Order: sequence, then structure tokens, then C-alpha cells
Amino acid sequence: MNVSMIDVAVIAAYLLGITAYGIWAGFRRNATTDQYFLAGKSLGWFTVGAAVFTSNISTIHLVGLAASGAKEGFVIGNFEWMACFTLILLALLFAPFYIRSGVRTLPEFMERRYCPQARTFMAVIGLIGALLIHIGISLFAAAKVFESFLGVPMVTTIILLSLFTVVYTALGGLKGVVLTENIQAVLLLFGAALVTFLGIRALPGVGVGDLGAFRDAVQPGQLSMLQPVVKAGGHLNEYSWLAVVLGYPILGIWYWCADQTLVQRVLAARTVKDGQNGALFAGFLKITPVFLMVLPGTIGYVLWQKGAFQLPLVAGTANPDYNTMLPTLVNHLVPVGLKGLLAAGMAAALMSTIAAGLNSCATLISMDIVRRSRPDMPDDRVVRIGRVSTGVIMLLAMLWSTQGDQFGTIFEAINKIPMTFAPAVTTVFLFGVLWKRGTRQAAMATLYLGSVIGVIYFLVDLPGVGRMLLGGKAQAGFSGLVTDPVQGLGIPFMIVGPILAVLCGLIYTVTSLLTPAMDPRQVVQVCWDHPLAFLKGRLTGWSDPRIVTLILAAVVGVLYFNLR
Repeated sequence: MNVSMIDVAVIAAYLLGITAYGIWAGFRRNATTDQYFLAGKSLGWFTVGAAVFTSNISTIHLVGLAASGAKEGFVIGNFEWMACFTLILLALLFAPFYIRSGVRTLPEFMERRYCPQARTFMAVIGLIGALLIHIGISLFAAAKVFESFLGVPMVTTIILLSLFTVVYTALGGLKGVVLTENIQAVLLLFGAALVTFLGIRALPGVGVGDLGAFRDAVQPGQLSMLQPVVKAGGHLNEYSWLAVVLGYPILGIWYWCADQTLVQRVLAARTVKDGQNGALFAGFLKITPVFLMVLPGTIGYVLWQKGAFQLPLVAGTANPDYNTMLPTLVNHLVPVGLKGLLAAGMAAALMSTIAAGLNSCATLISMDIVRRSRPDMPDDRVVRIGRVSTGVIMLLAMLWSTQGDQFGTIFEAINKIPMTFAPAVTTVFLFGVLWKRGTRQAAMATLYLGSVIGVIYFLVDLPGVGRMLLGGKAQAGFSGLVTDPVQGLGIPFMIVGPILAVLCGLIYTVTSLLTPAMDPRQVVQVCWDHPLAFLKGRLTGWSDPRIVTLILAAVVGVLYFNLR
């Protein structure tokens, strides 16, 4: 192993302590479904916001943002700051209907807005997303990090972290999960801040003593958030400002506003205002990763270029493996004892994401499948099924996680895979709360046709499929028939998203106008009178969600202006 016994003791103490706390905080022998799946609707804004943030930040983010900070620079931070705007949509447009309607799951909301078939479709999408992305790929990424950082075999990491997480998730329910996430949020941010601080302190040792010297040491544009639409070679830039502005909302509205794993924390808020301000607080927290996770990667790039340490190469190539930047930085900068604390922070990032995914899966299975088929089933039995489901889902995710090396870049994979269904889901949810004329037939046509189109795009753009169709003529580094700028169409996946969303919007609009309008008494309960209706009503002071929204938008706007 690459750590001392002191570090091992710190990691072991953390795993045992957080598991015990999660069970103590949430376990109820005869818990009701509301207590187990929604924490008794007792969460305040701080707990909601911290839980939403830590449910999102996984080891993939810690590793991927540091790697991208070294390779591309601050531009990858758009995935963090653009989330602030979709969290604003969650707070102002969606949360009021979600919480006031008393739904326990987002598929249940889809049934109230459209029909039972929409609920079933969304439940399946929620389970697939949580199993494959939130849990499976996150577990694989963490195992890879701990293998290079601690020298622990991948299978050992997968088994140990899965065991501890599934125990407190199954026994503690949502309350146990979110209260542990409060602790994990603090530990995660402290660990990230520590690496950033130690990295900055190491720069003078390689001759970088001020901001000007730092700017000179990085690549051109590495400290800029906004990139041009076209690269120097004439190809579309995959992370240009246009791709971000058009493409991120398609993924972001699905992820932050329509995905059970994240939104379940908002559903558990004690009031509508707590749910709204909790989502906005998560938005403020999403500002920090650029400085605490992307910046360390950029600092690491400078230290590496100045010879402070060496990065291993990607197997079979002469290219540096940027995915090892974070563990290499930690091994280079962090002293004994604190290294164990950093490892605990990485474990916290993983465990919070896995716990969120497991709890949402248990909720979807129990409430959208079991309770629908057996509405008279007692609460204690539904909760028992939820606990068993947690273990089963964890076993499936462990098996799937061992296949994570089938993907190239994991951070891109977790954003590209959802593009198969995100445009359809985003369209159905957004139109559903903003346009009363939208019909159940339009929702189902959009979900089915939009997802089929998305799957076709995903399969056609797989590098393996493209190589097969090109008959061995594919060049080295070929990235897919749609994405590749030389042998493909050269359309980045962030631009494909809005194209698919436009198609989904046309399907939804045309089908709605060709089918009978829904009962207005049903629709009025789950849809705004007009798109700006959320602005109505008297302001209630500085804590009014609309005031908090203005502050958040202003802060992000100023930051963008200074890092343009």
C-alpha cells in the first residue's frame, strides 16, 4: 500500500463512524413510507442543499475535474456553473408543484400530469440512470483511484465501500443518508480546499511566484471558461460557449430537475420554501468545484511541466494519463495522516453518490412498482421491500462497475450516455409545467420516439460501430461517426443534445395540437398559468427564493465575466 498505518486508521475510523451515524440518525424499527423514503418531510434548506450537492459530487468529479483542469483547463467548469441556472429552474419552476402535490417520486408526478404509462416509463429511466451512472460508474471510478492512490485492489475497494454504504442506506433510509451527507459535504470541501492550498503553496518551489507567472506557465486559454465555437483547425469546439449554452440545459434539466436521485432531497423538504432555498443553496455550493477541483488540476499541470513530479503514461501510448493527476498530486503534496483524511474525503464523495442512487432506486421500486400493484400493502412491508431492494441494486451495480473500463473517458461517458433519453425527458417535464395544452399522447410519443432517436444516435456514434462501418479505414483516435471531426460529421455531443431536443419539441407540440386537450381541472394542479407566473406574489424578505435567485445569478455572472 502507498499509505501509512496512520492513514489506514483514519480511513477505517471514518468508514465505521459514518456507517454508525447513518444507522443511528435514520433507523426506525416501524418506519412509515414517508419516514423511510422522504425523511418524514422534515428537511430544512441547509440539509436539502448539502444533500443535493454531495449526491452529485462523486469520485468521478474529483478525478475527472482535476484531469480536465490539467488537460483542457477551466472550460470544464461550465458543467458546474451552468448547474446553478438549472437549479434555479428546479427551485422556481418545478419544486413548488413537486412539493405541494405531495408526490413521493417524480414518476408519480408524471402520472398526475399525464398518465400511468408516463409514470412507468420514468420509473424505468430512473432505475437505469441510478444503476448505470450514479452507482455503477461512480464505483468503478473510485476503485481505480484507490488502486493508484492507496494500492488497494479494485475488487477490494468495490466490496468494502459497497458494504458500508449499503448497510447505513438500507437501515437508515433517506434521513440517515442526508444527515451523513451533511458531514460528507464538509469533509469533501475541506479535502478539496486542502489540496488546492498545498498546490498553491508548492508553486513558488518551481519558480511560479505570482499570478502573472502562473498565467504564463499554463496553456493558452487554460484559465478561460469561455471557448470559441471553432477550434484553430476549423473544427467545432466540443466545449465552446455555444455548445455549453445550448447543450448543457438539455442534460441539466433532466439531471437536476427530473432525476429522482437528486430531486428526492427536495421532495423531503418540510416546506416549499425550504425545498426552493435548498436547491438554490446547492447552486451556491456548485460554484466551489471550479476553484477546489478544477484549479488543483491546472496547478498540477504547472507542477508537472516544471518537473515537480511525473505522470504515468496511458498504456501503449506516449500520452500522459491525466486521470492520475489527483492521486499523483495527493501523493506528492499531502503528508502522512492528512493523506488518510483525503482518502476519507474521496470515500465520502463516492458513498454519498451511491447512497443517493440506492435510496432513489429503493423508492422507485417500492412506490412506483410495488405500491402501485398492491396499494393495500402495509407500510412496514413496503419499507422492508425497499431495504431488500437496496441490497439487490447494490449487487447489480457492483457487477456492472467491473465493466467500467469498456469506456474511454469516464467523465464524458456519464454525460454522453444520458443524451440518449435526456432530450425527451427534458421536453416532457419542461413543457409539462409550462404549457397546459400538452397532452398525455404527446408525452408518450415524445418519450418513446425521442428515446429511440437518442439510442440510434448513441449506437451510431460508438467508435467500435464506426470502425466496423468504415471497414478498417478508421484513423487512430477515431471518436465516432457523429463526433469525429475528420471521418465523421464533426458534431460534438453537446451540440447533438439541442438538435435532439428540437425534434422532441416538435413531436410534443404537433402531437398535442392533434390530440384532445386534457381536463383543465387536472392540469391546473400541476402546470403554471403562464411561463412567468412564478414571479407573482409579494416578496417575503431576503430569504425569498426569488431574491436568493437574483443573488446567485449575479454571483455566477460576475465570475463568468472575470474568467471569460
